[in-house]
Amino acid sequence: MSPASTVAHRIEDYAMIGSTHSAALIHRDGTIQWLCMPRFDSEAIFASLLGTPDNGEWAVRATDPAARIARRYVPDTMVLETTIDTPTGRAVVLDFMPTPVDGDLHELVRIIRGVEGHVDFAAELRLRFNYGEWIPWVERREGAIFAFAGPDAIRLSSSVDLSNANFSTTSDFTIVAGQSVATTLEWFPSHKIPPLPRDPYALLRHTEAQGRLWAAQCTYDGPYAAVVRRSLMTLKALTYHPTGGIVAAPTTSLPEDPGGSRNWDYRYCWLRDAVWTLHALTVSGYMEEASAWRWWLMRATAGAPDGLQVMYGLHGERRLTETTLDHLAGYENSRPVRIGNAAHEQLQLDVYGSLLGAFDAARRDGLADMDAVWPLQCAIAERLLVLWRQPDCSLWEVRGPKQHFVYSKMMCWFAFDRMIASAVDFGLDGPVETWLWAL
Repeated sequence: MSPASTVAHRIEDYAMIGSTHSAALIHRDGTIQWLCMPRFDSEAIFASLLGTPDNGEWAVRATDPAARIARRYVPDTMVLETTIDTPTGRAVVLDFMPTPVDGDLHELVRIIRGVEGHVDFAAELRLRFNYGEWIPWVERREGAIFAFAGPDAIRLSSSVDLSNANFSTTSDFTIVAGQSVATTLEWFPSHKIPPLPRDPYALLRHTEAQGRLWAAQCTYDGPYAAVVRRSLMTLKALTYHPTGGIVAAPTTSLPEDPGGSRNWDYRYCWLRDAVWTLHALTVSGYMEEASAWRWWLMRATAGAPDGLQVMYGLHGERRLTETTLDHLAGYENSRPVRIGNAAHEQLQLDVYGSLLGAFDAARRDGLADMDAVWPLQCAIAERLLVLWRQPDCSLWEVRGPKQHFVYSKMMCWFAFDRMIASAVDFGLDGPVETWLWAL
């Protein structure tokens, strides 16, 4: 068996798979190094991306170190296809995360198919809960391996023999042409009994069909259409389906500069992204997703327009308390590793323009029921009349004294400009003269 890798990897060598609830990052060598379940912002069970293999990962790779690897997504899906060529044969690995049926069972499936000759494989699974800190209690029953730690539980079902030793689960096997093997990792609440495992091959067919059906709804027919569809699918994969919130990224603490300390948790929903995301979805034909994002924006900001935050949690949570995880070395030794984000307490005036601009764009793009949003828009604009002359932290989220930023002032202007345009163009009631004075 090839040893677990301890060499830092380039960010561009990772691919993402997702279920619209959570996501995983897979290195091109076949190692899943980041996975949070059941939500994007849950505690990671694979965290070697920010530490070492002992912080949790799942490696599936050919034993031949000279194996040639090519990767792509199965067209119009989030199914990752890795083709492995060795002197003895060729095999394909398919990694995907099915859409959950409910909130109590979340799956990650790895299917390996033999294409030509034979390929020898080695797999090693190291489950570590609480961001790589806890080694779970493990037992074998019902033909599967179960792991428990606090509120979380994992069931691992596989069509290859698995062995447990040294706090990891391993397997060595050979795939021949025409043969397939499948392994499914399922998260469920540790106090519950999970349902019977679903058929991984049926899940693959369903996931591929679901992706193609969604991609077929795209109305964009301009330059780089395939790239646009792939970008839209990524937005979809970053959407938390239960609420419609869209996370900025599925990861935390990847550094702005390797070895530096500007390592932030981006597993939250930023208002700053709202206008561009809404517009991209509506003009591409995805009104259902745009509407869900719009209602998320309204719910998250409603009730406290005088305290608009730059970001919120997946359900619109306002308290995103920041702390550090000292047991993790960080990506390329970039410390500290942070969870939570203290920037949620900052005054960032540009988000007012982003939010009001998003609502204006949604109205112009034909999103239904926008009249229900207008009172909230007016309340936000009223608050901005008081705030816009103040210094802030702006989109750079400066952790120091507030300053006057040109970008923030420009976005405040944009906020009032869009409110005036909405009132005039759609016949909406509002203090237009007051907003004009603010300009």
